[in-house]
Amino acid sequence: MLQTPDDLETARDHVRLPGDRDMWIFVLGDLAFFAVYFIIFMVYRHNEPTLFLTSQRHLNLTTGAINTLVLLASSRFVAVAVQAARRGDHRSAARTLSYGAVCGTVFIAIKAFEWSAEIHRGFTLPRNDFFMFYYMLTGVHLFHVLLGLGILGFAVHELRQESPRAWIVEAAATYWHMVDVVWIVLFTLVYVMR
Repeated sequence: MLQTPDDLETARDHVRLPGDRDMWIFVLGDLAFFAVYFIIFMVYRHNEPTLFLTSQRHLNLTTGAINTLVLLASSRFVAVAVQAARRGDHRSAARTLSYGAVCGTVFIAIKAFEWSAEIHRGFTLPRNDFFMFYYMLTGVHLFHVLLGLGILGFAVHELRQESPRAWIVEAAATYWHMVDVVWIVLFTLVYVMR
């Protein structure tokens, strides 16, 4: 069936960016911030390839991969929560967002275990440029995970109100997915790329 120009205009009127415009501005700013960090990391890596490769081998790739899977699972829970909120199933949305937050908490616990193991083996922040970047990048990301958990908590609280606003859940999901995307790039650059 052919669509008329009026049909297309009506369809365009119903298309909207999920969440909140201000959250998207915040997320894009954060992504730009991380992009600068990643570029600086790559410049240093280019200038000291042997040091970076040798140091990178001391990281536990399995731990990084598990953390990646944990964050991907959290993103899935958050995406399911958005769908439930849009349907008006606020109880299910709150429960599923909570599962996503639990995954975020597991991520933090795994990262703390990983850091303590690296520090115990003598791979500390001042050891060399690679470990300086490793702790700085994963630390800044960890801060964003903590902030994301607070945002998810606020969204769960909103879902328990008498008239919850689904856009808040969408805004929380926007931020949480940004945290996951940043981790995937960080994991690739710091743990995987040789």
